[in-house]
Amino acid sequence: MSESLGSGSPPTPPQKPTTALRRRLAELRGPALPARPLDARALAALAANPGCRRRALLDGAGVDKGALAEAIGSPSAAFGQSQFAFMRGNAFEAKVKGDGGTELLRLLHERMGAGAEPPGDAVAPDLAAAGPEGRAARTALALREASAAGSWTLLDHPMLALEVAGSPAYLEPDAVVVHPDGRWTVVEIKSFPMIDAAADPSKVGAAARQSAVYVLALERVAALTDGASVDHSVLLVCPKDFSNLPTASAIDVRKQLSVTRRQLTRLARIEDIADAVPPGITFDLDGQSGESLTSAVEAVPAVYAPECLAACELAFHCRGRAREEGAVTALGRSLRGELGGLTTIGEVLAAARGESGNPADPTVAAVRRAAALRAEAGAPCR
Repeated sequence: MSESLGSGSPPTPPQKPTTALRRRLAELRGPALPARPLDARALAALAANPGCRRRALLDGAGVDKGALAEAIGSPSAAFGQSQFAFMRGNAFEAKVKGDGGTELLRLLHERMGAGAEPPGDAVAPDLAAAGPEGRAARTALALREASAAGSWTLLDHPMLALEVAGSPAYLEPDAVVVHPDGRWTVVEIKSFPMIDAAADPSKVGAAARQSAVYVLALERVAALTDGASVDHSVLLVCPKDFSNLPTASAIDVRKQLSVTRRQLTRLARIEDIADAVPPGITFDLDGQSGESLTSAVEAVPAVYAPECLAACELAFHCRGRAREEGAVTALGRSLRGELGGLTTIGEVLAAARGESGNPADPTVAAVRRAAALRAEAGAPCR
């Protein structure tokens, strides 16, 4: 994937993995297990931590990380959604899109209409096709036809394609609306409430990062479509206060889009990561002991940060290993950046006590100064 995405130059379509790579990923996943497709949440998490080869490989191979985490004894109860919440979310989405999307279009025009005529009946093209690749092609055709027609068009659960680390990912936003002026707007429907026109900032942030991935994929199609442009604000639709009535807010995702584009570009190619895994390593859950699976997981380097707890099913396992190793990454990325070449807590404490480290190193000098100030305050560095 190149930095030219979104710059206006026509992007190349996602390339299919080679037969050898598909075979290798199947071996790692387990030939009998179907691959779990990459989705926007997974890509947003990858973009937030592009240095983690473990997650990149497991997601690229389509491994069920939740089942893998449970098999190695580090289950994460924080992931997944209750059946009740799932049903409630589906019911709310159906309400928002009901009656031909009349309420959805009203909210869109109210928040992002920018002087256009209020929408009447919107066109809702059929996006059915065989397989994700066929659906992505059908979606691209529908977007081009809608832009040429110059009318309000609602695409319900379109399929978008994006190349990530040399492999294609197929993404399915809740909806995309084509404006009469050729703008394309991503619509994200969530079941968490907006109370007094404000929602939980952490949930809004997660929705913005997820939507940025959809915008990035849409830009690929827009670059090949005359008169089309992708709106860098997305429409977030949520229940109003404590009711089931929909309300909406326009969320500017330019910052998230820039970060996602840059971070996904930094991802190593999945083929290179797979080639570095020792022969015989597999994440096949069928017939393998927890110890064998743990060894397989440890064979792929990981980069842990506290933010992983909200984004990766293997976070508890990686946190445990980081703590065992005394890695400063377990304390947060900002602190890791401040400590430079001191990568473990033991190294930091030794440098602070004057037992190791080059005094000319600004980081070493800083931690020694901090230790001296702490000692003056009556709390010696231990």
